[in-house]
Amino acid sequence: MRELIILECTECKRRNYTSTKEKRNMSGRFEIKKFCKFDRKRTVHKETK
Repeated sequence: MRELIILECTECKRRNYTSTKEKRNMSGRFEIKKFCKFDRKRTVHKETK
């Protein structure tokens, strides 16, 4: 079962991306480097609830 998650930029605190994750395999918070169009650079994006 896949769950829809929202990714938030750690620098500007805006919610830029959505993604899905497998609940059984990844129990913790999801973190990935993505491009933030507001900061115009690659930043770490974390999963929000």
